Amino acid sequence: MGCSHSVHNETKKSEKAMKAAVLIQNWYRCYKARLELRRRQALNIFENIEYADEQDQMQLAKFFTFMLEHYVKNKSSADNLPKIFNPEPKQKSDQETIISLIEVPDTYYGPRLKFPLTFADVVLLIDAFKENQILHARYVLEVLLEAKKILQQMPNIIHISSTVSKELTICGDIHGKLDDLFLIFYKNGLPSGNNRYVFNGDFVDRGQNSMEVLMVLFSFLLVYPNDIYLNRGNHEDYLMNMRYGFTREIMQKYKQHGAKILHLLEEVYTWLPIGTLIDKKVLVIHGGIADNTDLNVLEQMKRNRMRSVLMPPLVPAVFDPRHGHFSHELTPPAMLAMEQLTKYEWDQIVNILWSDPRSRKGCYPNTSRGGGCYFGPDVTENILTKFGLKMIIRSHECKPEGFDICHDGKIITVFSASNYYEEGSNRGAYLKLSHDTTPRFFQYQSSQITQAKTLHERVDIVENAAFRILGERMISRKTNLIQAFQKYDPNDTGKISLSDWAKATEEVLELHLPWMSLCPRLVKTIEDGYVLYNMGFKDLPVVRAPKVAKAGMVETLVRYRSDLKIIFNIIDKDQSGLISMDEFRAMWKLFCSHYNIDIEESHVDQVAYSMDLNKDGSIDFNEFLTAFDVVHRATNKL
Repeated sequence: MGCSHSVHNETKKSEKAMKAAVLIQNWYRCYKARLELRRRQALNIFENIEYADEQDQMQLAKFFTFMLEHYVKNKSSADNLPKIFNPEPKQKSDQETIISLIEVPDTYYGPRLKFPLTFADVVLLIDAFKENQILHARYVLEVLLEAKKILQQMPNIIHISSTVSKELTICGDIHGKLDDLFLIFYKNGLPSGNNRYVFNGDFVDRGQNSMEVLMVLFSFLLVYPNDIYLNRGNHEDYLMNMRYGFTREIMQKYKQHGAKILHLLEEVYTWLPIGTLIDKKVLVIHGGIADNTDLNVLEQMKRNRMRSVLMPPLVPAVFDPRHGHFSHELTPPAMLAMEQLTKYEWDQIVNILWSDPRSRKGCYPNTSRGGGCYFGPDVTENILTKFGLKMIIRSHECKPEGFDICHDGKIITVFSASNYYEEGSNRGAYLKLSHDTTPRFFQYQSSQITQAKTLHERVDIVENAAFRILGERMISRKTNLIQAFQKYDPNDTGKISLSDWAKATEEVLELHLPWMSLCPRLVKTIEDGYVLYNMGFKDLPVVRAPKVAKAGMVETLVRYRSDLKIIFNIIDKDQSGLISMDEFRAMWKLFCSHYNIDIEESHVDQVAYSMDLNKDGSIDFNEFLTAFDVVHRATNKL
């Protein structure tokens, strides 16, 4: 009896322990699920703002067309076209001569490269970059020039074959994240004749080491031109670089020779292949396809004529009052001589670089990015059938786990930049293809800051960063937001329903986000389901602006700061960072006219003159825009 009673008690204890363990396990699963939901919501904010920013970038194309027409119609300006419309002729011998005249001083202790490069040279380069050394400008230019020579010999779409013994590694966006590139090499081995790689575009921008990433990839290309393949992405575009950081990185690291590097880099971009075809079955392209994607057209066009997605083909006809109709007689000769793609060819490349897959059938404009299209599973099926393909591997979109499979396994997305938006925001991945074209995925996450932090703390970091950039967008449209709230408050009560607040916020910010659930984090006061909008927003950043600047002008400059930086860089022919007051005033007037911005010119002049510190009639436009920086308050933890 005693023994039986003891066994019974032990069984009860065991059952209680099991129930407790199950309860704890269920609680932890729910806890992790809630944290994952917050992380996904933060990623949704990041993605929406990223695409809205790209849409703004694409809209610049319309402004450049408007700007071009202005220069052409204004005959006094026609001979003084900005470099974007009147590129300098490219002389190979001049480039080589200029590079040869650049001396490497004895005080330089970084890697010294000799051409032709060897595998040992690239290893030396990698070791130097791990020690945060900067490659001398002469070697950067030499690598770019030698890479251009090889790229010029390559077709638009490179055809390669897989083998039973050699797997092929395909990497997506790197975006200047050198740690991710080195982590891939650590896990998968360095490129070689027995270890082939395809890097599927977007090597640069956003990260802090775009130059180092580019130098490593181009150096491997020089050593193994038949075993490493580099596709062009939408960020291999000199105008994209002006907005997303690579131009700034170059000018900071290479102040004296930065302009030369940028000029040569612009050429190199145009020679990058636009795709890789494996075994005539697997197409690797950066973005996606459209219902009219034609691989035959893509293989035959002059890809080097695609300088930038922001510069669609255009040779404007000018109204000639002598004949009473539009003609090209008054169009500047330099513009008529420009080699351009046809509009159809240009659209083909834009779709390849910018498009995204969706579950909805059909092909329709990519309204989120402002360029390319969305394509459904039916479009994928039709294009694959038409060209005898099995699958498309693309990149272009950040995925939480580093990769994604859709359209019944026929579209694979691989994204190799971990922590893309913020430390801990996403994993990176690469894939390996064997002879039977079955992909195997490998994930990783480069982490330095968050290794010692708890899961809750890591999610806090990502979420707080997402709300910071959302706050920047709100502060640049604060006046518009208040006006939108007032439309839903005809009796001027100072409060509106939560649903009306969400509608108004989406109308102004043009971001498709779950505003009702985000509202408590963004506004100061909610009472009985009503938002007291007059009480203001919670934890919005502030703008550090000159005292002479009016409120409307401050919001406008914060909102269009990236656009204005690109425009001013374009009219700054010598890339000195300085433009005359007259140039500044004329460009501002043109910008306001196109974007329907109503700000008194006297207000702009007043601020501009305050920035002309030495009163020489020129202003540093980067300094001008920096004067309107957004400053974040200390972040409150949830």
